[in-house]
Parts: sequence; C-alpha cells; structure tokens
Amino acid sequence: MARLPYADWTSPDAAPIAERIQAERGGRMLNLYAMLLHSPPLADGWRAFFTAIRQQCRLPARYRELAILQIAVLNRADYEFDAHVPFAVQAGLAPAQLEAMRSGLRPADLSAADRAVLDYATTMTRSVDVPEKLFDSVRAHFDERETVELTATIAGYNTVSRFLVALQIDHG
Repeated sequence: MARLPYADWTSPDAAPIAERIQAERGGRMLNLYAMLLHSPPLADGWRAFFTAIRQQCRLPARYRELAILQIAVLNRADYEFDAHVPFAVQAGLAPAQLEAMRSGLRPADLSAADRAVLDYATTMTRSVDVPEKLFDSVRAHFDERETVELTATIAGYNTVSRFLVALQIDHG
C-alpha cells in the first residue's frame, strides 16, 4: 500500500495534465502518475522527460530496457521491473533473460553491447562515478547521442525507482 493516498487527478489543477498523461500512456493512469499528480507541475515535467526517453530518443529500445530492468533490480523496484517487462519483450529480450535478471543474475547469452549497458547501469546506480575503462566500453558501441541518451535513461530511471520505492507505490 502506498504511503500517501493517490491524488485526485480529476481536480481542476491536475485534470489537464492527467489528460496529457493518459493520451501518451494508452488511456491509462498509472499509479506512478496518480502519485505525481499531487504536484501537477512536477507530473507534467516528469511526463515530458520520460516521454522523450521512451519515444523520442534514438537509443535502441533493447538497451534502454536492459538499463531500466537492471536499475529496477538493483534498487528493488518491482513496480518498475514489472512495468517494463512488456517493453523488454517487444525489444527482443527473451523471457529466460528477464527471469535471470529478475533473480539478480546476468543472462549468459548477451552481446558485448548488452554487457556494457548492464555494467554502465550498475556502476551509475551503485557508485555514480564511472571509470574510464567502463565508459570506453560503452563508447565502443554507442555514438555521442546514444551515449547521452543511455546516460540520461540510467539517471532518470534511478529517479523513478527511488520515487516508487520511497513512497511504496503499488503497481496497478
């Protein structure tokens, strides 16, 4: 159960932003956004930032989803992991790979780029400071724009998981 009640997203302050959120999220109001709508400006900025990450970036979806799932496991954010399983499957990750990740294991059948993404997400999540050797391994697979997008994805989804876990938001 969430630590705070979910916001009334039909209130005059929240309704216009709630409509934008629903339009961009397939008509649904996720509990994450129902909580964020306690602060309509924050919810709208969050919506814009994560819409850019998920829908407007050039970084291939596979790498985005690998990073998000790794962050969710590291931060014990089950909501985040469960919410991204369908996207990860759509991006080509196999159910066995997802189950291994959920268990905190690294799937054996990953490419060098996949491993670089997981190492980068792990290091950014756990210690923030990224050693040059690890950064070079990321750069071996991604151009400047994709590197920036991957870095922003990892930073952003660490924010998501920390928000979800701190407020104990229910996946629903």
